[in-house]
Amino acid sequence: MTEQKSISLHAWAELLLLAAIWGASFVSVRVALDEIGPLTAVAHRVGWAALVLWVVVIAMRLPVPRAPKVWGAFLGMGLLNNVIPFGLMAWGQLYIESGLTSILNGATAIFGVIAASIFFADERITPRKAVGVCLGFVGLAVAIGVENLSHFDLRSLAQLAVITGTVSYALASVWARKTLSGQPPQVAAAGMVTGATLIMLPLAWWVEGPLTLNLQTRTISAIGYYALLGTAVAYLLYYRVLAMAGSGNLMVVTLLIPPFGIVLGAVLLTETLHPSAYAGFALLALGLMLLDGRIWRLGRVRAR
Repeated sequence: MTEQKSISLHAWAELLLLAAIWGASFVSVRVALDEIGPLTAVAHRVGWAALVLWVVVIAMRLPVPRAPKVWGAFLGMGLLNNVIPFGLMAWGQLYIESGLTSILNGATAIFGVIAASIFFADERITPRKAVGVCLGFVGLAVAIGVENLSHFDLRSLAQLAVITGTVSYALASVWARKTLSGQPPQVAAAGMVTGATLIMLPLAWWVEGPLTLNLQTRTISAIGYYALLGTAVAYLLYYRVLAMAGSGNLMVVTLLIPPFGIVLGAVLLTETLHPSAYAGFALLALGLMLLDGRIWRLGRVRAR
């Protein structure tokens, strides 16, 4: 079972920073999509991030794996954790708001609990987790909106694409636990985005044409942000916070990303969300807090 450590003020600060970086990534991706296609956007994201992460690996003098089995695991991880979710979410953002994308992205933890219970005997779904998962699904339905559930259009398809991306994230966590345990996190991150780059570069080139840097300054800045800060630096920060706070506390970042995505989308892109999106996020957040277990334990202590 997931161990939950006490979390220091310093860890909280870095947790908030990570949430802000990832929340802003949704906005920067949307800015880049004004000029480039979603596959090209993802190819830039993983390609530049891979270069930065390998520089970090070399600077830290970490051993680079050579076994084909390990590189096969990196390729699978890149597909599940980068190619599929990044591609689906980038395409989805062509038709839905970045703030709503960040809310739907919060379902990653919900599907993660389900995937872990299927593949790992020590991650069974307890009654508390079952309630959290159910609340999360209700929150997703509310955030999507009844009107989008009653008919099917591009906006509905875009939201389904984003949710499918979160399922891929959940499967990626299973894949990482089964195939990449024992790898230094910096090497695992570099190998993962390298595997994603090997898939995305030819795919983007074939579907959307050759990659180019002959782009508007605004687009270059957006790519620079989500590739370097939103991917390379964010992965390094993620593993740093994981070491400080533990995986249980790291789930809190899932709750913190949507507020940043919503506010930045409203300020920088003048987005407005339907009230159902906020109601759905509230239910999803409640479900995630039940999964986290903090509120549950606090309630039991007060009851005693």
